[in-house]
Amino acid sequence: MEVREQEVLDRDAVTRALRRIAHEIVERNRGVANVALVGIRTGGEGIAKRLAGIIAEIEGARPACGYMDITMYRDDIFHAKTHPVVHKTEIDFEVEGKVVVLVDDVIFTGRTTRAALDGLMDMGRPRLIQLAALIDRGHRELPIRPDFVGRNLPTARGDLVNVFVGDDPAKDRVVVVKGGEG
Repeated sequence: MEVREQEVLDRDAVTRALRRIAHEIVERNRGVANVALVGIRTGGEGIAKRLAGIIAEIEGARPACGYMDITMYRDDIFHAKTHPVVHKTEIDFEVEGKVVVLVDDVIFTGRTTRAALDGLMDMGRPRLIQLAALIDRGHRELPIRPDFVGRNLPTARGDLVNVFVGDDPAKDRVVVVKGGEG
């Protein structure tokens, strides 16, 4: 099978999508006084950081922002052929009573989100949990739907979506690898 790579969002499109998501978060929650962003490691970390910065520009106040590793909450952890790499969870605020926006790069089957929900609930009881994803591929296996989406991107199940969003916005982009397996 031939593998082809196609850029579907360039840096300007990524910036527009992040700005739109940030505005929607602010509007839906009538500000960010009780809002916290939690990026799901590793893909959601850079996006959560960028959203926090954009929201700070919009509101003049930066929401709490942390990062969660969900490796040990995954339902497929024992099916992996290799040992899982566990990253550090960095959430230095209470989630109890907050509006927590889980942030990920791509939503696909919904299994990563389910694992993040389990991990978040172990930390306390948020008042409300919302989900933001830069890319929604569809193909859900669980009844999970994002509240905020940068772009709906229909893909084949065997495609791979790579999101590059980090500290340098000039390098932002989203690439689909046709036949990339996952």
